[in-house]
Amino acid sequence: MFTRKELKTMSNAGSKLIQSANQALAYAREETSDGFTVHVPEEIDVKSIRTSLGLTQPEFSSRFGFDVRALQDWEQKRRQPDRAARVLLTVIAHEPEAVSRALAR
Repeated sequence: MFTRKELKTMSNAGSKLIQSANQALAYAREETSDGFTVHVPEEIDVKSIRTSLGLTQPEFSSRFGFDVRALQDWEQKRRQPDRAARVLLTVIAHEPEAVSRALAR
């Protein structure tokens, strides 16, 4: 059988699991905004990010894995980066070395 302390530990763990499941369900139903929220910009100034790093278009494209023609289209406002590209560009704007390290592997 279990000791009183073991039962209390299991009870606490069970309560936390139930609470977590309820929070996940509320999140899935879009009933809560607690926790981590991602803010993806609708528009992003690609040219300013690139120039702030002192990179040419070919260097920026090569370093971060973008097609140079897509980069040119973004900078000339002929096209807007898709959501995933905007997320990556946002991270590059704040932590370019981290992105470089992650992509170098």
